Amino acid sequence: MKISFFSAFLLLTLAPGLTQAQTAAKPKAAASAAAKPKAAVPAKPSAAAPTPPADKVEARAKALTDNMRQALGLTPPQVVKVNQINLTSVRNVETARLRYRTDLRKLNGIVEDIGQSRLAALKDVLSPEQFNRYQRKREEKMGVPNTSAAQGNPVPGLPSNQD
Repeated sequence: MKISFFSAFLLLTLAPGLTQAQTAAKPKAAASAAAKPKAAVPAKPSAAAPTPPADKVEARAKALTDNMRQALGLTPPQVVKVNQINLTSVRNVETARLRYRTDLRKLNGIVEDIGQSRLAALKDVLSPEQFNRYQRKREEKMGVPNTSAAQGNPVPGLPSNQD
């Protein structure tokens, strides 16, 4: 269930508007996007492969990195690595949104894969304490209920163990 929340989170935070992502990309952005490996997006060679606008991808990745830097107290080397992870993830999500905008089931699967790859990469860069703090904040933002609170409240209308 957390994976579907994460998919929705990535779609909402990394890719807020189809109209913005559909603007024409600069040739320089296409060249730089082609040079980067795309781990989670299946490679389908095509002459008209859509590429997201590089300036918007970089702005979103920078905003994510800045938020993480402040919330997690990242060191300068961590900031560089986290920024690269965020840049790759945002670029891959935006590319997938452009490529699979008519196939939401396929898009959701790809976004989940990108999210899992991003989490694995972040886990390698962040300290265990930083990663746990990141996970808690991410779950709060996505509305994942706290398990201790969920266990303490009986379902209304059903008898409790004390009855």
